[in-house]
Amino acid sequence: AGADIVRVTCDTREAAAALREIVAASPVPIVADIHYDAPLALLALEAGVQCLRLNPGNISDPTKIRDIAAEARAREVPIRIGVNSGSIPRRKELERGRGSSIEETAERMVDAALHHIRILEEHGVGPGMVKVSLKASDVPTNLAANRRFAALGNGYPLHLGLTEAGPVASGSVKSAMGIGILLAEGIGDTIRVSLVGEPEEEVRVARWILANLEETPTGPNLVACPTCGRLEIDMNPMVARVDEALRRVRRPLTVSVMGCVVNGPGEGMHADIGIAGGRHKGALFVSGRVVATLPEAELIDALVERLEAIADEDARLLAEGRPLPVGLEDTPLQRLSVVPGD
Repeated sequence: AGADIVRVTCDTREAAAALREIVAASPVPIVADIHYDAPLALLALEAGVQCLRLNPGNISDPTKIRDIAAEARAREVPIRIGVNSGSIPRRKELERGRGSSIEETAERMVDAALHHIRILEEHGVGPGMVKVSLKASDVPTNLAANRRFAALGNGYPLHLGLTEAGPVASGSVKSAMGIGILLAEGIGDTIRVSLVGEPEEEVRVARWILANLEETPTGPNLVACPTCGRLEIDMNPMVARVDEALRRVRRPLTVSVMGCVVNGPGEGMHADIGIAGGRHKGALFVSGRVVATLPEAELIDALVERLEAIADEDARLLAEGRPLPVGLEDTPLQRLSVVPGD
């Protein structure tokens, strides 16, 4: 699906036992998510995971943390202190009162993270081996907590996300705001999108966030017309087919699907590949130039065929361990420009 790191729940001894096989088979680092049962963290480390996630809200006993820290230090495995607004340690609630304001909640979240950092530092696990996440289920609290922690300037990396963001549509919007705003401010090192849906959908949304910020080109970017009165082709099914084809494309690639003569040609010229429709016909663009004018019925097939060729090339490059190109660089344009029947 395109994730660079995968977190798996480790909530039973059976789950911990399965980690060894998962780690051995995974092409990306595995993070074991530990809650309540501290001994499971030790089993996860024995299984070879590349990172632990501990929740200060349910693993706060200094003695247990000491044992985990010693084993993690010996194996050089980093620990993520994962603070969620819904499970801030009761100790902090009792000390400060349950304050319901955004800033009070953000402060308690940061306090919980700092308390855990101090415990780990006391046992030799400090900078270079600790990262922090501060996740709330609403955007304002999420922004406040992460900004507050980043302002400390302590050098600990931040993993960004919203916890319990919700269904795909609304959760994607909340995540784009709660993660994207922070990234645009220079805050954050890794991200995770949490949605009620398949994990692959979470990865897609996360990569869209990164792609639209254009700081780290990652995956395709689809530009498409809204359904306005100027449309001259049937956009909805066309966009759906292109969106489906792009699920397999891994490289940064700008694709345009435009349905009128106002913005279509201009967007096509700026895209790596795309189509611009007119009355019953349209143009196929590759690298900013028109390579064919086709009837509307053939337009989308021509584009999807080329996207599938690009996806096949991406799969081959990844299988060979080679880096992916950006856009159509190093891609034979002759092959993409040939239209059957010309």
